[in-house]
Amino acid sequence: MKFRRQSQQEVSVNLTPLIDVVFLLLIFFMVSTTFTRETELQIDLPEAEGTEAEQENKRIEVEISADGVYSINGERLEGVERQALNERIQSVAEGNTELPFIITADADARHELVVRAMDVAGSLGFTGLSISTQNSPDANGE
Repeated sequence: MKFRRQSQQEVSVNLTPLIDVVFLLLIFFMVSTTFTRETELQIDLPEAEGTEAEQENKRIEVEISADGVYSINGERLEGVERQALNERIQSVAEGNTELPFIITADADARHELVVRAMDVAGSLGFTGLSISTQNSPDANGE
């Protein structure tokens, strides 16, 4: 009996499906990825050097404590809502928006509270807005 030898097939790995899958994954990740670059600013706030300006008798001074309590011209304000701050500043200003408006905030106060005070001052029409700072130790020769 004569048996036929089976022809040997060449053994190989077909890489085409693998390459197709890799390209599909690459396209998927490219489409689903956002390419926005978010940046952060490192800000070192300066300290003021110079002499203190002349004190005017009438002014509006908003103080913000570290725990978030507003005080307007030395009178504590109950609550930190914008409306309460707005009403108190209007009553102290008596309609005079030319008064100097000074914001004094604790270094540990939330930035949101300072911005709220600045926003209320701007919405009421105050143009003479100042933010108080402390003298640097180097300015005094210490």
